Amino acid sequence: MSRFIFRVLIGAAIACVAHAQSKTPPEKAPSKEAKAAEAKTVTGQKYENAIALCVGCHGIPGYKTAFPSVYHVPKIAGQQPGYLLNALKAYKSGERSHPSMRGIAATLTEDDMKKLADHYGAPAK
Repeated sequence: MSRFIFRVLIGAAIACVAHAQSKTPPEKAPSKEAKAAEAKTVTGQKYENAIALCVGCHGIPGYKTAFPSVYHVPKIAGQQPGYLLNALKAYKSGERSHPSMRGIAATLTEDDMKKLADHYGAPAK
């Protein structure tokens, strides 16, 4: 029972952070130089963090989350990379509406999304 409560609390915490990030007001647009420097230093880190975020929900067999409602979290390992890429793009654009996934996808670049789709779409070794 305590393991279930722990999972629910972790899921709720991730969802709250993701939801809060999606509500952050836009900042002043950075210069082209600042964007290029950020892309070089942050993209790889975002990708590594995203793998950990994905595993936190999608890597637990039979995991259910309680935000925004109780539902079974699908396993993504072994899915077609194109499907995963399109799903991430749809969350980022708002076409898909799950708040946690929208918040996470909003932080990813297209390159990060492609790397994640290739990572999780790769056949098991």
